[in-house]
Amino acid sequence: MVPRAEFASYYGRPVIKAPSWAARDIAGYFFLGGLAGAGSVLAAGAQLTGRTTTATAMKVSSLAAVSLSAAALVNDLGRPDRFANMLRVLKPTSPMSVGSWLLSVYGPAAGAAAVTAATRRLPRTGAVATAGAALLGPAVASYTAVLAADTAVPAWHGAHRELPYVFAASATAAAAGMALAVGPSHEAAPARCAAALAALAETAASRAAERRLGMVAETWREGRAGTLLRAARALTVCGAAGAVLGGHRRAVAAASGLALLAGSACTRFGVFAAGIASAEDPEYTVLPQRARLDAEAASQLAQGGQ
Repeated sequence: MVPRAEFASYYGRPVIKAPSWAARDIAGYFFLGGLAGAGSVLAAGAQLTGRTTTATAMKVSSLAAVSLSAAALVNDLGRPDRFANMLRVLKPTSPMSVGSWLLSVYGPAAGAAAVTAATRRLPRTGAVATAGAALLGPAVASYTAVLAADTAVPAWHGAHRELPYVFAASATAAAAGMALAVGPSHEAAPARCAAALAALAETAASRAAERRLGMVAETWREGRAGTLLRAARALTVCGAAGAVLGGHRRAVAAASGLALLAGSACTRFGVFAAGIASAEDPEYTVLPQRARLDAEAASQLAQGGQ
């Protein structure tokens, strides 16, 4: 018999170093990238179904969002040349490397799609750019979740299976909200459907992530993160309900769209805050180790009893 192992941090200090990312820049980068990527998918769908006004508005929105997203990333890096340095090689095992290349390819495609739609020139070039942006859009919308989950931060890494689904659903809700806010009501039927599906998917994925996190899920429910994520759920559900029930009226559609956009932003900032809180508190690194040890001991006892 050996004494039961105990896990503890050194003088109560954090076990891991919390990311030095600024919430405004990186959480904003998460949100804007998701809005851009999902918006390109909706823009392509609107273009294919003859909803040209919504398609043009979404293409311009995606260009603005990806531009602001890149600006936020560069601002956090400190110098623009640091972003260029990440393009020296393509490393498939590095989410940061893959993400940098995704932005570098997606940005020009989104830009060409927006410019050709706004000027109504070079329609073939615009069609190719729209299709390219739509193909890359899902990856742009969700790769930031892989980037966060690839760290040692407990509240992100522990939910590495569900976090991409949370981000993808949140991005879809944001894009649907933008379409409702800027597009005409008679073209908004697909956006209303997307809003309802995104709200259901985000709720289900978030619940699944909290179940997997176990005790670390406290960081998703308490403090700043808890406040933001509760607000995100309320805004997303209310926005989706308004879109489905009253989205045919312009004022209701616009209000629902703004609620969906705000809910998506709160989701990204809330998940970001939960990650920082889990990294700064050593218990959220130590307690999972104890839980795993207890589970292994219980499994060994069960096998011994058999």
